[in-house]
Amino acid sequence: MRPAYHVSRLLLGAWFAFSGGWHFFAPWLQPMGTTPEAVAFTHAMLASGLFDWIKAIELATGLLMLANRAIPLVILAIVPLNVVILYWNLVLDRGLVDWVFGLFTILTNAALAWPWRRLFWPLFMWRGQPDYSLDPRPDRRSS
Repeated sequence: MRPAYHVSRLLLGAWFAFSGGWHFFAPWLQPMGTTPEAVAFTHAMLASGLFDWIKAIELATGLLMLANRAIPLVILAIVPLNVVILYWNLVLDRGLVDWVFGLFTILTNAALAWPWRRLFWPLFMWRGQPDYSLDPRPDRRSS
């Protein structure tokens, strides 16, 4: 599993760093999509300014993945981006290449998250006890 993790981290990191940087250094080359829905969606994100934030997050998380730093935080940060990427590729801009990128996103995200799964399981706790202390250590129980 270690090779899959590092290959996924490097491929996804390179893709995110390139895609995020591309937006700021060559915005005129931004793909708009091939369907009317995809083009309208992209125009709406560009007009609202949301696309700048998305691309900044892509650039930052891509560089962090390439540097192998803050990976659990990166995984949490890219999940919403990957949901939009998946929706874009499977629903808005349908095609073989789009399906491949959608599957690539899911598989690399899963391979990236798997070694850190023990950190994420507590997020699925249905009921629990909050810790109101100021101690940041996760193993400390509040009294």
